[in-house]
Amino acid sequence: MAVITQFVVVREGVEKMTFTTKKEADAYDKMLDIADSLVPFLENSKIEMQEKSLEDMAYYLASNKDDLLSLLKGGTAIKSPVKKAEKKKAA
Repeated sequence: MAVITQFVVVREGVEKMTFTTKKEADAYDKMLDIADSLVPFLENSKIEMQEKSLEDMAYYLASNKDDLLSLLKGGTAIKSPVKKAEKKKAA
């Protein structure tokens, strides 16, 4: 019998994602924290969005924070191999 260690990210009593390393789970949890912080920021904009679209936008910005930071600094979007792999994995 094998022993498998799993790290589960839980938000408001709902299991969001399971990871095999603590580092991955912490990174995902931090990304969700960033998305949660972005929601009020986006709500203060003059752009009218439905709540679901607002949450989706916050999640997208948080999950692509490295590209967003580069763009805000006047650079170009960074396309890392990890993000491409994540997109393929999600599809």
